[in-house]
Parts: sequence; C-alpha cells; structure tokens
Amino acid sequence: MTPEEWTYLAVLLFSIPIGFVFKRGGHQVKQFGGAAVGLLLTLVTCNIHTLHSLVTILGTWVILSLSPRSCHYLTLGWTFSYLLFFRTVTFFGLPAPTPFTNAVQLLLTLKMVSLANEVQEISQAKKQDVTSFAKGPAIGLIPSVPGLGPILCYSYCYVGLMTGPFYRYRTHLDWLQQPDSQAIPSWRPLLARARLVPVYGLLFLGAARLFPLEYVRSEAFAARALPFRLFYMVPVFFVFRMRFYVAWLCAECACIAAAFGAYPTAARARPGGGPTTYCPRAEEGAPGVAPPEYDYETIKNIDPYGTDFCVRVRDGMRYWNMSVQWWLAQYIYKSAPFRSYVMRSGWTMLISAYWHGLHPGYYLSFLTIPLCLAAEGAMEAGLRGRRGAAPESDRSWGAWVHWFLKMRAYDYMCMGFVLLELGATLQYWRSVYFCVHLGALALL
Repeated sequence: MTPEEWTYLAVLLFSIPIGFVFKRGGHQVKQFGGAAVGLLLTLVTCNIHTLHSLVTILGTWVILSLSPRSCHYLTLGWTFSYLLFFRTVTFFGLPAPTPFTNAVQLLLTLKMVSLANEVQEISQAKKQDVTSFAKGPAIGLIPSVPGLGPILCYSYCYVGLMTGPFYRYRTHLDWLQQPDSQAIPSWRPLLARARLVPVYGLLFLGAARLFPLEYVRSEAFAARALPFRLFYMVPVFFVFRMRFYVAWLCAECACIAAAFGAYPTAARARPGGGPTTYCPRAEEGAPGVAPPEYDYETIKNIDPYGTDFCVRVRDGMRYWNMSVQWWLAQYIYKSAPFRSYVMRSGWTMLISAYWHGLHPGYYLSFLTIPLCLAAEGAMEAGLRGRRGAAPESDRSWGAWVHWFLKMRAYDYMCMGFVLLELGATLQYWRSVYFCVHLGALALL
C-alpha cells in the first residue's frame, strides 16, 4: 500500500469510533463538532491547499445569496469551472494539490451543486406559494436558504469528507435534528457492513502483490503471449474493486456509527437521494405505533455482490459508487440535451470523466461505456426478436455468457482508469487488439 492509501485508511478507521461519540451529541455538537473534526482532517492532509475548498464554498454562497431561484446551473458552472482551474494550477505557478485535496474537492463539488438544487427548489416553492402544504421532514424541502455558517458545517462535516458517500444537505440536516438518535441501531448494521472488509483487504494486498500494475508498462509484459495479456486485466480490475470495497464499506461504517443517514425502512430511501416516501405516523412517534425499523440505504455506496454478479453492463454502473451515480442521474442525465438512452449515457459519462480528472484514460474508459451499452441493447433486442421473449434473468447459460462479457468489458475499461495516460492506455488496448471495442461493434 502507498502512504496515501495508509492515510486514507487511518482517516476511515478514526471516523468509525468517533461516530459513536457524535451519535450521543445534540444538534450543536453534531453540527459544529463534526465540521471541526472535518476541517482539522482537511488542514492536516491538505495544508495550504484547503483554500481551494474554501474558495469553492464562498463562491457558491455568493451565488445562493444573489440568485436563489436560478442558482443550480450557475453553481454547476462555477464549481466545474473551478475544477478546471484546480487541476491546472501548476500552469499558473501554484503548487500542485495533494491527492487528499483532490478527494475533498471532488465530493465538495457534488455537495455544492446538490445544495444549489435544494435552494432553488425551496425558492421556487415559495414563489409558487405551495409551502403551506404539509411536507415530511424526510422528503420535504429544506426549511430555508442556509447561511454561510451552515454551508461550511455541511461542507466540512467529517462524514464522507474524502471517500464519500455523497449526501444531500437535507440528509445532513436530518442527522442534526434526529429526536432520539440513541434509539437508532448502529452496532448490528455496522457489523453487517463490515464483516467482509478484512477479506476484501487481504484479497487486495495479495492480488496487488502478485499482479502489480506497473508490470503492464514494462517491455517484458509486451513480450508476453496474447492470452497472458488478456488475462492480466482481470486481476488488475480485481485489485481495483477490492481497494474500493474496503474504502467505501469503511466509509459506510463511519456513517452508521454516527447514525448518519438512518431513516425508517418504510421511507424507501435511495443511495445519495434519501427517502422517497413519507411515513409521518412512524416518524412522529404517534401513540400506539411500534417504533420504526431503520436502514442506512441513503449512505449505501457499494454493493459488492451486485457489482460482481449482476448480468448487464447497465446494472454494473448502478451497484458501483451508488451515491455518485444518483447525483449523475439526478443532475446530469435528466437534463442531458439528448433523448436517446445511449446519447444521454454518453453525455453523463463525459461529465463523469471530467469530474474525475483531466487524464485521457478517464475519457477513453468512460466513453467506451456508451458503446458497450449500445451493443448490449442490440444483443438483447436481437435475442428477443429471435426467441420472442425477454432476456432471461436467471443463471442460464445465456445469462452467464452475458455476465462474462460484462465483466471483461469492465476489466478492459478499468485499464484506462488506472493507467491514466493516453499512450499507456492505447498501448495496452492495442496489445489485446482493442478486443472490447471490436467485440461491441460486432454485436451491433
């Protein structure tokens, strides 16, 4: 493991026990204490580069204050423009940000855009004079446009600061206003999420040692036979998955320890977005009503089983980085300037690549996904036409073939994501004869 990975792990492990402390705290302890811990972590890991996040927050606050009714797209433009400056600061003679600064900036960008959307919603609701309707605290609008203080507390809250999950301002507000957080279970759901983390960690360490990524860049690798070159992308993607399984599951455990993102099961919460249904009787503790059961779907960021064993390429995206996928679907996909699913997906993947960074490997990988989606759709339509039935959902031989092709497509695309450079990515893809690109075109 690299020093940066050890630091990330230390931050995550520190966040779990401190979560139980904040779970016992009141509104102000959670709000100001959580922000103080997050700001301290930011200062320790980012140093002077903490100014990038502060500038982003102040710019967003100005936009929300001056134009609350049309702040969503203005904030989207501001934060994404600042991302460009953030990633090119060396051209202006400024020092390069640390990897931790990049992580904070990525999550902060999502938060600011989402916050602007929530502010715009409440402003439009007031304009339309519909705020008199009863709205539940779980899915209702935020009560008012937040000031600079609450925005800073939301932005620097230690929960999900560097690794996610992403959560809305409404979710943060609900955490602060929990009437009896001690009644919300933490230990059992935490242990359920954490039970496989040691296994994933050992698999990551072992596979990373046996199949180092740097070997792909060597001349010795280029001299190996084609079957070996094809095989090597499988363990590389395996290492990639295990690393994020550990990080994201630990991040979820930190949320669970603090009862952050806990909602009644009846609220049908979605990762990132939060509750979709209001259940007032259970939430308000009406007499004669049994205490509600809680879940942590709002902060669920990864489904390892779904990622590994879902059949389709489309489903694979839904089980990976789930809270960010919700953000992309809500704020990018729905407003895409295209109608077709493939074109909208391509636009969303382009924005996702830009959000991740400027490395060509991100764009090569993300923009391969729409091709795979189109090929998958064509294959399914062709099978329906020949068989007169919907694609099989069970584990028939056809489903297993589909799963195998899906996994190889993600193996292939992962190489661009980890190699990053244009030359290195194209060199590897060339060494395996662009098999996924040509295979997708063949299916089309």
